[in-house]
Amino acid sequence: MSERKNGAVTVFETRGITKVYHMGEVSVHALRGIDLQLFEGELVVMLGRSGSGKSTLLNILGGLDIPSAGEVLYRDQDMSKFDENELTRYRRDHVGFVFQFYNLIPSLTARENVALVTEIAGDPLKPEDALDLVDLGDRIDHFPSQMSGGEQQRVAIARAIAKQPDVLLCDEPTGALDLNTGVLVLEALESVNRQLGTTTAVITHNAVISDMAHRVIRLSDGSIESIETNETRCSAEDLNW
Repeated sequence: MSERKNGAVTVFETRGITKVYHMGEVSVHALRGIDLQLFEGELVVMLGRSGSGKSTLLNILGGLDIPSAGEVLYRDQDMSKFDENELTRYRRDHVGFVFQFYNLIPSLTARENVALVTEIAGDPLKPEDALDLVDLGDRIDHFPSQMSGGEQQRVAIARAIAKQPDVLLCDEPTGALDLNTGVLVLEALESVNRQLGTTTAVITHNAVISDMAHRVIRLSDGSIESIETNETRCSAEDLNW
């Protein structure tokens, strides 16, 4: 198992991954030779404009897509050799997803939405405990229609982390929210990363969010433009955009 200088274990390593989408006679190069490591317990922000490749990269790390070429290692396992059943088990057992839109079931309460995941997980949190982690313990019996957008997104985070995933992958989790509710969602992600030690990757076009990350990865035109380490991190509540 590879490590970085301070002893943190490598969770993901990508080696020269590319992704090409063929649309009729047109080929779209979404990723162009990505070499990257993500480490245990860190919170990483991936920045880039629309079309920079960040969502494609996140989907490959999450086992929702596969690269056209190159290797993706998850804890030294070569994911590019996983069959469909292995990818399904990987997503179920190891990865939590949070998307821009909450995808809650309207007819279920917050507790019931989270319980959908805990019923199939190997070692889940109680739905109540997952909701407490995102500061929604007083909203467990409310339906999505009775909650704000920020509260619904925090229910989605609770659902994602209730199975105690190794990795939490977030695609524009504040994209549909205003400043105040967006900060509450980021505080929830910060709390999960700190209290559970969940490796967390957040992709966004909002550069301000990068201030709360351990590292910031900037993508442009399918390539990594830069990787920066924040020597001093800002707490989510102090972000202002």
